[in-house]
Amino acid sequence: MSAAVTRGRGTRPGRLRRLAGRVGLYASVLVLISPAAFVFLWMLSLALKNEVDNMAFPPVFIPHGPTFANFVKVFAENDFLSYTINSVVVSFSATAAALVIGVPAGYGIAKAKAMRAAALILIARITPGLSFIIPLFLMFQWFGMLGTLTPLVITHLVITVPLVVWIMIGFFEGLPGELEEAALVDGATIWQAFRHVALPLARPGITVATILAFIFSWNNFLFGIVLAGRTTRTLPVAVYNVLTFEQISWGPLAAAALVVTAPVLLLTLLMQKEIVAGLTAGGVKGG
Repeated sequence: MSAAVTRGRGTRPGRLRRLAGRVGLYASVLVLISPAAFVFLWMLSLALKNEVDNMAFPPVFIPHGPTFANFVKVFAENDFLSYTINSVVVSFSATAAALVIGVPAGYGIAKAKAMRAAALILIARITPGLSFIIPLFLMFQWFGMLGTLTPLVITHLVITVPLVVWIMIGFFEGLPGELEEAALVDGATIWQAFRHVALPLARPGITVATILAFIFSWNNFLFGIVLAGRTTRTLPVAVYNVLTFEQISWGPLAAAALVVTAPVLLLTLLMQKEIVAGLTAGGVKGG
């Protein structure tokens, strides 16, 4: 029977079916990503054209003589270098703090099967950020911390910690419990079992949690627009400030948006295999 199946796969109808399936898969992927790809390419086109071409009708998609003047203008007139440093400091700090808090929390929830605690964390994650803005603003104002980077790091934990916790719960639930039980039998404490057994095995999950937490923190706009000062703005807020009441300069605006998008895009492209492998591993439960 297996030989017949093998012969059937090698026949011309079998090859045509596989080819049709592959073409269908590629066509479906192309349909799904084409809107996002078109928007990105159009934004790149706007950033590389002068304002005359950007305002032309019919629209000019391919620049006639690409120019980097819009990028130079963004960095020269809006202090984007300082805002980039602010975004790096806030995102890295919020991600590191989320890992320190979220990885042990995910381990504890997974081993204690505390699904109510997990549900509360999920509720905190899906609650709109506007619900936190007023009390957080009043609290930081009372402490005299408005206009510094510290409130941004703290508020970004509302985004990053639940994300890390939920990713790590899935990974720790999928780890074989026999390894930790063996460590406990040998005299290890629960903290030692976590540190020397569970933590190394959950490295793919930690990688995924780190990348996603950084991306969500980097892209956050709401907390930055309310809590940041003139010198502590992050890049998403800086892009918003490129807009003026007199007119919309599409070239500098697109260039600023690309500056914000580039680090996240490069990180995703470089780490896509780790993201897919980590998410796949986290979706497989141990027996």
